[in-house]
Amino acid sequence: MIDIIFVFILGLFIGSFLNCVACRIFLEEDFVLKNSYCPNCKHKLSALDLVPVFSFLSLRGKCRYCKDKISWQYPMVELGTGIVFALIYYYLGFSLLGNFSGYQIWNLFYLWIVFSLLIIAFVYDARHYLIPDRITFSGIIVSFLWIGFSFYSKILTAGEVLGFVYSGVFAALFFFCLWFFSRGKAMGFGDVKLVFLMGLVLGFPNIIVALFFAFMTGAVVGIILIIRGAKKMKSQVPFGPYLIVGTLFALLYGPQVINWYWSLSLR
Repeated sequence: MIDIIFVFILGLFIGSFLNCVACRIFLEEDFVLKNSYCPNCKHKLSALDLVPVFSFLSLRGKCRYCKDKISWQYPMVELGTGIVFALIYYYLGFSLLGNFSGYQIWNLFYLWIVFSLLIIAFVYDARHYLIPDRITFSGIIVSFLWIGFSFYSKILTAGEVLGFVYSGVFAALFFFCLWFFSRGKAMGFGDVKLVFLMGLVLGFPNIIVALFFAFMTGAVVGIILIIRGAKKMKSQVPFGPYLIVGTLFALLYGPQVINWYWSLSLR
């Protein structure tokens, strides 16, 4: 339990950094060397202002210097990242007293890196209806390197490697058709590149679970927003966040969902 709490806290701090990256990419600012500042008054933030979640709560959601409201995006992304990091750690079977191989540890780092990039894409797409290519391509490069390393380490066979690649290609091809024939109205081209990354991460058949989950949750949320009057039938809605949540769901529960589906179909 102690290790899960440590991983969660680590995720909180990583989430704070990911928030910064998402905002700085949009503003085309350096997110490594430039100090954090209030977006309203531009005052440099101190270390006490940057403690994940705690600073937001202690300041009651307002800037210490100008009293302007701080977006709920910041604590939500921090909490979300902490939860994602802890879930991946638990999913891979890590524990405080466990004995793990170097490959397992690198697998943990790989998934943390990929989902950190996906969290940035989630925030950026939710706010700006766009997925930055530098984020998607970074994830694709990291995934290819990981697949190549797994093949070199004889963890994956050549057929399994092709399975991951084909999953990305066919998922992207399906979304490309949606984008092309709807002339960009049904799907953005950023989603085409995103699902290619998803295929590399999940492989087959988990990619099917992820896409099904994304379409189902997107439809349900869309209907709720229309009923509440927040959106109209022709309103633009970012689909990237649903795809990213679907990726996490498929990673954690994909095999169970597939087994459940086959058990139903065989009755």
